[in-house]
Amino acid sequence: MTAAALLPTAPQPLAKVPLPAGRPRAWYETHNRRLKAMRLAIALLDTGVYHPSRATDRKIRAVAERVGIHPPSATTCRMVRTLIRYGR
Repeated sequence: MTAAALLPTAPQPLAKVPLPAGRPRAWYETHNRRLKAMRLAIALLDTGVYHPSRATDRKIRAVAERVGIHPPSATTCRMVRTLIRYGR
C-alpha cells in the first residue's frame, strides 16, 4: 500500500504554542538547543547517518546549512550525536 493511499491529504504542520513565561533564561536556551539538535538528528538520519561516529561536526554543520538552520555550536553537535546514539 502506498503512502498516498494512507494519507489522502498532505500533513499540516502543528500550530506553534508560545513557551511558558517566567522561566529562567537558561531554560529557554536549553529548550531551543534541544529542538535544534532534534531537527538536525532527524535530518542526519534522513541522509543515512545512523551511527554517532559518522556524525562529525563538519557533517552536522553541512546538514544544518542544507536544511536552513544556523550553524550549531559544539555543544549542539554533541547533543545531536547523543540523540542518534540513544535512538538506536
